Amino acid sequence: MLVASALLILIVIMVIGVPVPLAFLVSSVVICLGTGADPQMLLINGYNKINSVLLLTIPLFVLAGSLINNGGLGEKLVGAVERSKLGRMKGGLGIVTVVSCAVFGAVSGSSSATVSCIGSIMAPRLRATGYPDGLIGALVASSGVLGILIPPSMLMILFAWASNTSVLGCFLATVVPGIMLVILLSIVNVVLYGRGVGGERVSVTDTIIENAQRQEAEKAQKAAEKSLKKGRKSGESAIPALMMPVIILGSIYCGFLTATEAAALSVVYAIPIGIFYYKKINMESYRVAMIEAGKTSGVIMAMMLTVQILSRLYMTENLPDLILGLLTSISSNRIVILLMINLFMVIMGMLMDDCSNTILLTPILLPIMTALGVSPFHFAAILGVNIGMGNITPPTAPLLYLSARITGSQVKNELKPTVLLILFAWLPTLLVTTYWPTLAEFLPRLMGYM
Repeated sequence: MLVASALLILIVIMVIGVPVPLAFLVSSVVICLGTGADPQMLLINGYNKINSVLLLTIPLFVLAGSLINNGGLGEKLVGAVERSKLGRMKGGLGIVTVVSCAVFGAVSGSSSATVSCIGSIMAPRLRATGYPDGLIGALVASSGVLGILIPPSMLMILFAWASNTSVLGCFLATVVPGIMLVILLSIVNVVLYGRGVGGERVSVTDTIIENAQRQEAEKAQKAAEKSLKKGRKSGESAIPALMMPVIILGSIYCGFLTATEAAALSVVYAIPIGIFYYKKINMESYRVAMIEAGKTSGVIMAMMLTVQILSRLYMTENLPDLILGLLTSISSNRIVILLMINLFMVIMGMLMDDCSNTILLTPILLPIMTALGVSPFHFAAILGVNIGMGNITPPTAPLLYLSARITGSQVKNELKPTVLLILFAWLPTLLVTTYWPTLAEFLPRLMGYM
């Protein structure tokens, strides 16, 4: 009863807007007061847990991604993909958006950064080809989450740390679901574009006139035309930045470097590329990148300390056994139990950010999934798809609101295409990933991690 009350308090105070680390701390205090647990021992345990070399990968990958972002990779990446055959198909620019988000998400490691960068670049181009406003915002939001699944993924690093499993195996587990999601999002995009779902089709100029910003519309249109004309050159310019994930993952899977060493290599690689090749990294942009990496890492580490304390208390009070007992009392069917766990994860994904969810849910649900015969790598893929879908699921949908702000779409127009993207892209991916373990386990098993 005490644990249930603490969990309910945690959810309620997060809904009303209390910062996630403080919400975890409040829930921990409630359990401590009720059980008489020693706070000092909990702090020591939490500190020992986060005192890990593996966690150095987080600030390093964040810094490398920020440096690449400041180098103007977004424009070059979009130009490279636009120049391909994808850009000439019906609804092709929507496919370009999906693919660009997948690649950029892998480089930057951040869903919000992907939505902000690719959304601001692609929105004028999509409007120019007649995409409805609502579909633009929904497509950018849905595609922006792909960075969670395409390695190297910061979310999978956190999962590996929380579950004490191989980082490389977790990276591989989400590759096939990520590719499947790219394909399904692209197909659904073409269908929705053909049917005009997401509001009226409006041109760039008409939209900006309504907002008294004609000059910005003309600049956006010229930029789109210029990018199309110089697509080949942009494609060549994007190659050095796009080589970063290849070098990182290649060095890891070939056994030359550990994940932490590869993260350090990504920074060493990103700095000269940004300074000497793209010539957009200077002392000011480097300072901004360092500050962004410091802020992000600081928030994550504070969150990891508090959630480690909370999860330790949950384990002490046998919360996984209580949840499993509750689920089996409803149904003994494994398919139904997995369905209920998925529903729980989607709801949590609507309430919290990616990192918080991963750190909190992994230690709680991993024993339950293991009892159901689900391997850690299979669970990593299920968790990644669930959290991604939760970020765009109304009514909370944090990335949906961010996408509306970046692309200039209205949230009410985004709802219908978002629901259709969830129903025909995200849900099929989630169901196949959940009930067909081979999808997630094929690559880890092939590479010898299982």
